[in-house]
Amino acid sequence: MEGVKINSFLYLPRMKAKLSLFDLTMIVIGLVIGMGIFRTASNSAKDALTPTVFFAAWIVGGLVALCGALTYAEIGSRHPATGGYYRIFSYAYHPSLAFSINCLILVSNAGSLSGVALIGAGYISKVIFSGPVSDLTKVGIAAVGVIIFYGVNLLGLRMSAKTQNVLMVIKIGMVLMLIAALFFPALYHDNSTTIVAPPVDAGWDQYIKSFGLSLVAVSFTYGGYQQTINFGHEVNNASRNIPRGIFIGITAIIALYLAVNYSYYKIVGFENLKNTNEIASVIAGKLFGQDGADVFSGLLFLSVLAYVNVNLLSNPRVMLAMSEDGVLPAVFKKKSSQNEVAVMSLTVFTVICIIVLFFAKTFDEILSFTIFLDCFGMALSAGSIFMLRKRTRHLDGTGIYSMKLYPLQPLIFIAAYIFVSISIIINKPMTALIGVTVLAGFMLLYFLMPKRSPTKTEN
Repeated sequence: MEGVKINSFLYLPRMKAKLSLFDLTMIVIGLVIGMGIFRTASNSAKDALTPTVFFAAWIVGGLVALCGALTYAEIGSRHPATGGYYRIFSYAYHPSLAFSINCLILVSNAGSLSGVALIGAGYISKVIFSGPVSDLTKVGIAAVGVIIFYGVNLLGLRMSAKTQNVLMVIKIGMVLMLIAALFFPALYHDNSTTIVAPPVDAGWDQYIKSFGLSLVAVSFTYGGYQQTINFGHEVNNASRNIPRGIFIGITAIIALYLAVNYSYYKIVGFENLKNTNEIASVIAGKLFGQDGADVFSGLLFLSVLAYVNVNLLSNPRVMLAMSEDGVLPAVFKKKSSQNEVAVMSLTVFTVICIIVLFFAKTFDEILSFTIFLDCFGMALSAGSIFMLRKRTRHLDGTGIYSMKLYPLQPLIFIAAYIFVSISIIINKPMTALIGVTVLAGFMLLYFLMPKRSPTKTEN
């Protein structure tokens, strides 16, 4: 899933002071708003029969995100164990499933990183090259970016928090710029002359299929809210502030995403949107000319590099921690004596990213593959709330966060991801088959690997 994806074992320092309502709201917004909004609108529009289906997918996707964020927040409140998903899976399901799904999430994260790198490559290639650019060239640019930050992380260097924050500000600024374009009616495209009506014989089944496929790209763009699992026990007055903070944050994100997509729709036109991958640079070009579009593309590429960097920092720690737990070979926890870098974990994750890049080649393929893998992890991790509610009844009434209207939220969330997975199976059966094969492979690997006792580590 896209957004600032802080994975299971990226240990978060326990805060001296509890998070306030404002803190939680900003965290939710920061976790969700990523790079996808600069690209996935085109994917979503391609699969939507009409603008109504397109915008409905973005609204429903936001509501699903709201249900998911509330579900994960309660999971975090009831089982605040360091290790996020893996610990939850181990607690609620069989260890083999915990291992398999967490490995699946690692591959999905590699896919997400590769997909976002391709978004950046698509934008920056417009600045570097004057003519059409092949998919292989974009893959090469994306791979170079990944390899560069692999080298940076090998040296033990990392972007400072200040740099990450600056790039986040730049990203929000670019989103607001896209929305600001709505205040210039002279730029509007005449949609009434270009919208192609759906086939006359389009039945409800075609609309449902269209809606489901449109949700694939939307789900990628709303990703990140699942990390509320890490904050459920760190919020002041949790029972009151968690639902409020999540509701305000997700509502703000829905409003931002709808505004950006409406800007795309009004200025570029719905049919043109379907065929314009680097849509945001088109808006920037209409506002500020070609130079402005080039600057926008450069800034977006910088934001992509920040995303690549933070994922290369976090995901190898997942492998390291799984090795410390005895479910991965000991080699994954070995660190460089010079700079404490987990070289094997970092190298393996980087290789997975490169393989996904060259295997899929296009953002569209990576998108479907990533979301299909996520469907397993999201549905099963959210489903753990049913087990947790039974096992932690003694916590009810102690001030932890508990959802109102339960079990409506997790049921909606799980049903939505089942719906998305079925849409992918119908439209791209080979992609789905590969995803199932990867899951089965990890399950088999778990039973073949020798089991070791967990290693005690200091944190």
